[in-house]
Amino acid sequence: MVWLDLLINGICLGGLYGVLGVGLALVIGVMRFVNISHGEFIVMASFLGVYVSALLPGLNPLWLLVPVAVVFFFVGYGVQAVLFNRVVTAPDFLAPILLTFGFSIVLQNVMFESFGTDVRALTAGGLARQSIAIGSVSIGVLPLITLALAILFFVVLQLVIARTGFGRAIRATADNRDVARLMGIKPTRIFNITMGFALALAAVAGLLLAMRATFTPFSGLSNLLVAFEVIVIGGFGSFWGALLGGFLLGVAQLVGLYFDPDAGIFYVHLAFFAVVLFRPQGLMGIKLP
Repeated sequence: MVWLDLLINGICLGGLYGVLGVGLALVIGVMRFVNISHGEFIVMASFLGVYVSALLPGLNPLWLLVPVAVVFFFVGYGVQAVLFNRVVTAPDFLAPILLTFGFSIVLQNVMFESFGTDVRALTAGGLARQSIAIGSVSIGVLPLITLALAILFFVVLQLVIARTGFGRAIRATADNRDVARLMGIKPTRIFNITMGFALALAAVAGLLLAMRATFTPFSGLSNLLVAFEVIVIGGFGSFWGALLGGFLLGVAQLVGLYFDPDAGIFYVHLAFFAVVLFRPQGLMGIKLP
């Protein structure tokens, strides 16, 4: 039953990792744009959640998910429109990486100046201590809620991409932005909305992560690494692959901690290395040439 417990709780943790990566996967899939500052936005959402919770003591932090996501949608829309669109079509592939890398350093130092280096966490109250017992397996209520939200986000995102007019515009822009422009689609507007959705998902991930772990202004890099590992393991271009990659990393982390309590997320990175070594196209990605 120990293995069943590790598997179930690892999948719950993996749902959170999937949400960490899906926003980045969306941006890369639509714009072919690597946002190095993705991790910093996750941390900013965590700090915003802590700040609002301090102003409204006793408020269940789950109620913050929607308003914080809306705020970060507009942040993403604005950042893309004002800053990132300047380099998203640049012929030099290094331009977007250098710009977002520099922007991540700016955000990190702004958070450092604003909040200091103290370790923070978002208190979930009694929700963090509640669990459901199924036989000898105990599952936390908060991890179950996180898993349910992750699956919901992936289902909604897949339906929007596959079944709506806006989703068709996204797919057309991702396939060939020049042809999409000839069909009356404005790629820059699609890019703005895509980044808005990506950062809204990043904000939700930041709040959920802050309820389960501590963070500092310098936690963005670790978040970015996990997000990259999720989408690489799942395979570029596959949203469900990102969720599957999150599941794999979550299970790998808990199994590793079972055998080596001091390992941290070492086995997460080891699982990533193994997948890249033996299946570089990812679990659900297309075969690379």
